[in-house]
Amino acid sequence: MLRLEISVGTANAAPGFVRPVTLPLAQARREPIEGRGICRSESTGLMTQPPGRPSNQAGFFWKTKALEEMTSSEWESLCDGCARCCLEKLEDEDTGGIYFTHVSCRLLDAGLCACKDYANRSDQVPDCVRLTPENVRTLNWLPPSCGYRLVAEGRDLYWWHPLISGDPNTVHEAGVSVRGRVQGTEDDIPDEDLEDHIVQWPAQLPKRARLKKRPRS
Repeated sequence: MLRLEISVGTANAAPGFVRPVTLPLAQARREPIEGRGICRSESTGLMTQPPGRPSNQAGFFWKTKALEEMTSSEWESLCDGCARCCLEKLEDEDTGGIYFTHVSCRLLDAGLCACKDYANRSDQVPDCVRLTPENVRTLNWLPPSCGYRLVAEGRDLYWWHPLISGDPNTVHEAGVSVRGRVQGTEDDIPDEDLEDHIVQWPAQLPKRARLKKRPRS
């Protein structure tokens, strides 16, 4: 059985919430969200993460500060504005695998990739969970491209992140945002039908977004 986990957040990824509902759903295809390279230490024989690549982002605050040391504005700016965290998701109860849908939170403006009532989101969504330095290290529903997740894992931000490009529109230009890809909201599509709306793209990055630098055209 799959346990339905509806995970919703705002476009700046600072808040989000998870509403668990258990439903008898058909088995979904189990594919890894993102591969992780693993290597074996010759000296100890233990499995370890491969050495990190040299970073050209050294000196930026997300490289010099721990998550707990960031100011509120720095923390908020880690959001890339993709709104993938605003998509509802299914979680496999047996494996913990997360399956994204193209169904969004009712507060998401899918065109702007922004919350329609960010200031009052907690009133409208009482079980909203705000991202913190602690939970971003453990939440399994953050998209693999999420700026918070990348920084928590000690990885570089992609070229299309506004902190790198200086342009909030590059997340759309790179094909990372949900703009034009949301097929309905939680108000339109009942929980029991969410399995029919599972998609793979929120757990993947288009080739353009994986480039090291912003393409010229």
